[in-house]
Order: sequence, then structure tokens, then C-alpha cells
Amino acid sequence: MTGSNILKGMVAGFAATVVLSALMIMKTMIGVMPELDVIAMLSKMMGASLAVGWVAHFMIGTVVWGGMFAWLSPYLPGGSYWLKGVLFGIGAWLMMMIAVMPMAGAGLFGMAFGVMAPIMTLVLHIIFGAVLGVVYAAEHPGVVSHPQVSSR
Repeated sequence: MTGSNILKGMVAGFAATVVLSALMIMKTMIGVMPELDVIAMLSKMMGASLAVGWVAHFMIGTVVWGGMFAWLSPYLPGGSYWLKGVLFGIGAWLMMMIAVMPMAGAGLFGMAFGVMAPIMTLVLHIIFGAVLGVVYAAEHPGVVSHPQVSSR
């Protein structure tokens, strides 16, 4: 693991967080679960403004998740980075559902918002992970990121 891989992971994390954020904004604008506002939840947990919540959201997606993906990707199952990213995204979702949602007062798996909360956030995290993996793979063009097919 090199520092350049961590930086590449952070670039991928930033790109994935931009996509996730755009989806979160669109979700709210079209009226799909506007009560599930992760930025407001983060801001409230920190006792800070929405602007600080957005900064925290991008720091988590870029530095924490992007850096961790670069560090863990060699050990994740899946032959391609996009699949590793999806699996990583599901792991991040699980951590959010078990740790962050209860701390934010939304209950385990965010069930205070109803059954759609864990489903919606799972879909968003799968998309986040796929983008994370695809961008990370693009930064490693010399690396074979798909399973080899044996000819028997």
C-alpha cells in the first residue's frame, strides 16, 4: 500500500461522494423521503450548521471511505474494482445502519423513518460503492480488474 494509492482512493471517494450527494439532493427535490436528511442528521449530531454537515459528509466520503477502500481493496472479495466497491459500499451502509442511525436518534437501521429508510440508503450506498470502484479502477489502468477466465 502506497501513499499514492491512498490518494487515488480519496479521489475516488470524492467522486463517489459527489454522485451520492447529487442523488440525495434529487431524492429530496422529487419528494422521496425528504425526512431522511443525512446532512441535517450529521449537523444535528455535531451541533453545527448545515454547511458543516456537508463538509463532514464530504470528509467522511473522501478521506475515511476513500482511504479505507484503497487500503482494503486488495483484501476485498470480487475480481473487479466495481464489485469490490459495491461490497465495500454495503459494508459502509451496514456501519451506518448499526452505529450512525441509532446515534442520530433514528433507531437501528433508521427504522424511525420506516422500512424505506434502510432500503433507500442501501441503494445509495451500492451506487456510491460502484462509483468508488470504477473511479479507483480508472486510476489503475495497468491493473487487471476483472476475473480471468480459464480455458479448460
